[in-house]
Amino acid sequence: MDGPVYNAGLELRAAGDGSRRLKGRFPYGKRAVLDAGGKGRRPKKEEFAPKSLSFAVDDPDRDIHLLVGHSFDKPLASKKAKTLILLDAPEALTFEAILTPEIQEASWVKDFIAAFLAGLIGGISPGFRIAPPEVVEKAEEVTEEDPTEGDALIRTIFAAILFEMSLVTRPAYHETELDMRSWAPPARGLVQPLRRWRL
Repeated sequence: MDGPVYNAGLELRAAGDGSRRLKGRFPYGKRAVLDAGGKGRRPKKEEFAPKSLSFAVDDPDRDIHLLVGHSFDKPLASKKAKTLILLDAPEALTFEAILTPEIQEASWVKDFIAAFLAGLIGGISPGFRIAPPEVVEKAEEVTEEDPTEGDALIRTIFAAILFEMSLVTRPAYHETELDMRSWAPPARGLVQPLRRWRL
């Protein structure tokens, strides 16, 4: 690979030491449509508030992995191994992963690089959970969409614990290259924060 390859907001570049560098960016404040609604269901949208992933990113003792398809059996890089460099700013969480020559020998990494170069990797999907209420009073909020924009329920995440980021083929967040998990609105009204989250 002579120069950088760009794919859905991701960039893969060869380095002189035999490694490859993978860069990605997750802008905050962008909404994804998780459910378009219909058949009696209201649409559901979701967004991350600025710095909502900072807890694990800023904690030197917490590891965060970069994986292929949410499989811890298919690692690409990690924060503790110093092969995953994260920068959390109010506008976006960015990362650079160093794919070392050794990890490039793994079969899943060869498969990932082939899929990336073929244009089959669509973006990033984070694995996380919402911060518990005893730690963060308002970790999330569900509100009504502006009626001039639609009638969706909007889930805003203010504090989440990030465990891993995975490279996926079909992201829900087209602007952010992210694919979030499904969620269910509260049973009564919109005042209580959601307590359940399925990874």
